[in-house]
Amino acid sequence: MLSEQCYKKIDRELAKYPADQRQSAVMASLAHAQVELGWLSPETMKEIADYIGMPAIAVQEVATFYNMYNLKPVGKHKITVCTNLPCALSGGVKAGEHLKHKLGIDYRGTTDDGEFTLMEGECMGACGDAPVMLVNNHRMCSFMSTEKIDALVEELKK
Repeated sequence: MLSEQCYKKIDRELAKYPADQRQSAVMASLAHAQVELGWLSPETMKEIADYIGMPAIAVQEVATFYNMYNLKPVGKHKITVCTNLPCALSGGVKAGEHLKHKLGIDYRGTTDDGEFTLMEGECMGACGDAPVMLVNNHRMCSFMSTEKIDALVEELKK
């Protein structure tokens, strides 16, 4: 299921830890698999568990604990809006409402064309830059006015 290139990335993560602590690479391994596949199916989690040498339930516990892992298919572009109190008070709610209207979906929804998934997120550690958004768990966008949101959506559509 995972490519040889993904396994090479996982091997680099595993090399960072003693042989008896391979489970320490589980979070990075899940992240590499998610980048490749877009989400983590139960089969993918089992594959990672078998490769690392840990119980499948332990991998599932990690994946379900952290909200950065997609346990269901998501759109090509997952936009997570911080709605924690500081961001909410500084435009996060307005930014989320604008995105809902612009994309025609609610939080946890995916557009019909599969391009966008909109998520509500907790603190991203950038309260001074509010409102903030995270694109595909890798790109932080700060000071997101409606104009900047519109420009971001157009950029991602290309």
